[in-house]
Amino acid sequence: MAISETSLRDVLLFTFDEINANGGVLGKQIEAVVADGASDWPVFAEKAEQLLAKDKVAATFGCWTSVSRKFALPVFEKYNGLLFYPVQYEGEEESPNIIYTAEAVGQQAIPAVDYLLAEGYKKFYLIGTDYVYPQTTNIVLFEYLLSKGIPVENIGGGIRYEGDVAVSAGNYTPFGHTDFQQIVAEIKDFSASGEACVINTINGDANVPFFKEIAASGLTSDDCPIVSFSLSEDEFRGLPTKDLGWSPRMLDILHVDRLCCE
Repeated sequence: MAISETSLRDVLLFTFDEINANGGVLGKQIEAVVADGASDWPVFAEKAEQLLAKDKVAATFGCWTSVSRKFALPVFEKYNGLLFYPVQYEGEEESPNIIYTAEAVGQQAIPAVDYLLAEGYKKFYLIGTDYVYPQTTNIVLFEYLLSKGIPVENIGGGIRYEGDVAVSAGNYTPFGHTDFQQIVAEIKDFSASGEACVINTINGDANVPFFKEIAASGLTSDDCPIVSFSLSEDEFRGLPTKDLGWSPRMLDILHVDRLCCE
């Protein structure tokens, strides 16, 4: 996740310098203390304790994934620290020690699906990274799509049931996954009949090989548009945009995505 987290760190350091150049906060300069979670969830908890107990920070800005936040949460509650969480999240959690600065599912993913439904799409393929946010978001979207009259067979990626209850919806890959050939072939088959789209909750640098495989397959936005919820500027710079055939319609969808995300 370093490709996304590095930019967050750089923006914060830039902002601190800007604030300090204008007199700081209440006449005092901001001192930045940087800790690296190394994309390892237990390490986030260790570093959170270091920041709070040893460095005595006043506020922490960080964690990129929901799983890193969940590992750090008990530490912030133990020391009564304050964490500003900078990314959209799946909801189903609240704490007086965390400021959730971005959108939950009802403010981002559901409006995007509403847009796609209004555009006439009737088939939805769900794909994401295998952790808390994509899994929770996609099971919510699965139930939402059913409530809108989309049949189960028109929701791609796979559904897992426990008894009669759907507990997981979508196709999931590990962090840093690079081989999307089989998945993209499945998406191509799924979209062959038309009126299909992809809901993408892949997080971090795995977006780059995913979209490269999409481009290599010959799929374009006219064939099967993709709405992405965890695609930042860093990953975007690595995408084969010239080969993706992004049409005005796709740009509209991306615009809706960014309105939801920022």
